Amino acid sequence: MPSHAPRLLLLDSASLYFRAFFGVPEVIGPSGVPTNAVRGLLDMIASLVERAHPTHLVACWDNDWRPAFRVEAIPSYKAHRVAEPGDDELAGEQVPEALGVQVPIIEDALRALGIARVGVDGHEADDVIGTYATAWTGRMPVDIVTGDRDLFQLVDDANEVRVVYTARGGVRSPDFVDQSFIAEKYGVPTGSAYADMAVLRGDTSDGLPGVAGIGEKTAAKLITTYGTLEALRSAIDGGDPALKGAQRARLEAAADYLDAAPRVVAVVKDAPLPDVDVAVPSTVADPALMSKLAVEHGLTSSFDRVISALGID
Repeated sequence: MPSHAPRLLLLDSASLYFRAFFGVPEVIGPSGVPTNAVRGLLDMIASLVERAHPTHLVACWDNDWRPAFRVEAIPSYKAHRVAEPGDDELAGEQVPEALGVQVPIIEDALRALGIARVGVDGHEADDVIGTYATAWTGRMPVDIVTGDRDLFQLVDDANEVRVVYTARGGVRSPDFVDQSFIAEKYGVPTGSAYADMAVLRGDTSDGLPGVAGIGEKTAAKLITTYGTLEALRSAIDGGDPALKGAQRARLEAAADYLDAAPRVVAVVKDAPLPDVDVAVPSTVADPALMSKLAVEHGLTSSFDRVISALGID
């Protein structure tokens, strides 16, 4: 592979393969199994590598999509996505059957290529991403590829951490999220300020109610005015006369939520990462497995594109 400046590329894997599943027309491989999510993800990886030329690459994984520590803090966290009714915390996430059968093929494809796939028990991919981004601070620039705004909290210009946001334009035409993007779009200056704003605003897609009557603009104004959520809460407790009427009442009524929600919103930055080589592979790790997958599922062209992007002979 040609020599390039060091760069770590962190993939929010589920975000990308869900996007591929819903965005790529269904294709049935020779095995009779659909492969649109597999093809789409491999093509995304090829496009990202061709553009960014990372020297290090991690497919970050949800070993636990609904960790106990987050559910304990906010029981409604992702509760609407549980596949089975009731209070069974072991129930899985709702995933279309045609996607579920492709996830093991994705795992095998990454293993065959030698692309590091890293998950941590009891944690989401966001936590794996947050831990890598923190651990590698100062070593090289970090690009986080995701369609999830939650990871905007990791943006840090000083440490060259940005988000390659795929929600609108995909990997071919993403938004490159830095602090100026966050300031212009959301009215807060930093990634950490975005996290504080997100606590106040809430996120219905994750089952976080937010503070009743506090929308995104008001949340941003409060965080900008007081600097942090902690400072805002100190101002509430201290009787700041600028906080009055219905707004004060809403914030006071949400005290229990505001105690718990930061533990849910904040990405873990010290998850116990395994000792894995995350350098971009220079050779195919398992040619026999790759050949088997290519033949059984009709993935030859997708594998060829990734190999070409990686610079592997």
